[in-house]
Amino acid sequence: MIGALTAAQAMVAATARLRAAGVDDPARDARVLLAHAARIEASRVTLIAPEELSPEIAERYDHLISLRAIRVPVSHLLGEREFYGRRFRVSRDVLDPRPETETLVEAALSEPFDHVLDLGTGSGCILITLLAERTSASGIGADLSESACLQASANAVQHQVQGRVEILRSDWFENIEGLFDLIVANPPYISLEEMQDLSPEVREHEPRMALTDEGDGLGAYRHIAASAPDFLMPGGRILVEIGSTQGKAVAALFQAAGLIDAGIIPDLDGRDRVVVARMP
Repeated sequence: MIGALTAAQAMVAATARLRAAGVDDPARDARVLLAHAARIEASRVTLIAPEELSPEIAERYDHLISLRAIRVPVSHLLGEREFYGRRFRVSRDVLDPRPETETLVEAALSEPFDHVLDLGTGSGCILITLLAERTSASGIGADLSESACLQASANAVQHQVQGRVEILRSDWFENIEGLFDLIVANPPYISLEEMQDLSPEVREHEPRMALTDEGDGLGAYRHIAASAPDFLMPGGRILVEIGSTQGKAVAALFQAAGLIDAGIIPDLDGRDRVVVARMP
């Protein structure tokens, strides 16, 4: 328990626990989780007076640090994650939104669109962000996971786009109808062989079906490429997030399906991150 400690002492002790558990940035996590336990902004944690570390806060903090020490992601402990300047509710039922996925959003926003399909929507962060940024657009989010669909629906309401979005349970294009001028996806692209190299936070606490196709990591792209031309308007675009070594292979799949202008877009770290192609 930390009730007799100052906030600074509590964070030092928590940081040591997290460092011993192999957490990458233990000091940051200790600060963020103390703020969450005390229900204040992280910038204010060092201003907490000793008497304000009540037994209730101390107990909540100890519980949070214990969970983080077994590598439960911070976002799952907070129940939310920031993406493209907005906060999205997350849980172990959906893939955690990641900064590199903003590369896909930026590329999608670089041209006009009216009707977007988000395959494997998860938390809905991509689709909801696109609709929030383009207030005249509408879209459909599809996911095989019922829990993910519920999470995406909640996020749509939170960001006030629910009137322009439909969330469907669908195995890729299975239950989708109509044509779109934009299709986006962040499919499972980690190969079965690579799964063992993931951090415990990802490997043990994020939905496996959102991470890997249990094969070579290209299975989802093969399926998407084969069906996408049937759902794209003439001139419509498709953008998919990829692993850093998959750009050429995914671009080739799109070209073989009859799509044109296939290109690879790097993220801010210079790694291949998005493949884009267009319907003739």
